[in-house]
This record gives sequence, structure tokens and C-alpha cells, in this order.
Amino acid sequence: MAVTGMNHAVLYVRDAHKTARFYNEVLDFVTVIDGPPGSYVFMRAPASKNHHDIAFFTVGAEAGESQAGRRTVGMYHIAWEVPTLDDLDEARQRLATAGALIGASDHGANKSLYAKDPDGLEFEVMWLVPPEYWGDEEHEAIIRPLDLDAERERFAHLAGA
Repeated sequence: MAVTGMNHAVLYVRDAHKTARFYNEVLDFVTVIDGPPGSYVFMRAPASKNHHDIAFFTVGAEAGESQAGRRTVGMYHIAWEVPTLDDLDEARQRLATAGALIGASDHGANKSLYAKDPDGLEFEVMWLVPPEYWGDEEHEAIIRPLDLDAERERFAHLAGA
């Protein structure tokens, strides 16, 4: 079997259209399929070649918050990759403006922002360090505070970093 990567994720949310508006306004995702009111929305990331990268299915306003990782099994988060550190900085600003940014970490091999959508489901926006710079950190679980300005300076020699 030759899996090439993750193609899409499907999430249950309180209101698919509300969540889709958030993804559109904050991350520039575009709607591919807009189901009947109160049903579902399929979306594609701005530079994606997928038919859709994420879909949201409405379960209703009465749905409780996710207990995944606290009381039940479930997904921790989805990570969205951006091509440059400048894009990561723009994401930081947009997530903060939306009140969605909850953290930022330097994981060695990637630089990450963490945020929550309108249902409190966590997602990550990250920049992948080129593999030739991973060194021994490739095999370490690193969580350091992210200094995005220092990383932009460190990788300034890379075109578009």
C-alpha cells in the first residue's frame, strides 16, 4: 500500500455553515459543496489540489463540547501547513484578531500555531522546516516557545521562508 498523505478530514460541528464562515474568513478556505441549510459544507484550502480538505456536518446547537483527550478518545487536532514563515506570521495575526489563537510552539522540525474553531475544536497552522535542517531534532518530541521573529531571521536565506 502506498499512502501519499492525508487528503481530508470530516468534523461534526454544531453549525456547519458557521464553522465554514470561520474557515473562510480566517484561513481563506473556499466552499466546494454547500449542502442544504443545517446540513454540511465541504471546503478546500486556498492552495490545495484536493477536491476538498475538510467537511463539516451539523449535529445541532445542543451538542456538548468535545471530551476527546479528557474523557473520551478522539482527534486532538488537524494541522494545516503554510509554505513560508511570512504566511505563518500572517496566520498568527489573523487567528489572534479572530480570538482563536491559543498557543505557539517550536517543535524543531516545525513551527506551530494552535487555535480553536467556533466549536472549540483545536487545529494547528504550521510551517515545516526543510528536512536538511532537522538534524537530531527529527527524532525528538520538542516543545519550546515559538520566537517567530528569530525563526524568520534564522531562515531568511531560504527563498520565501
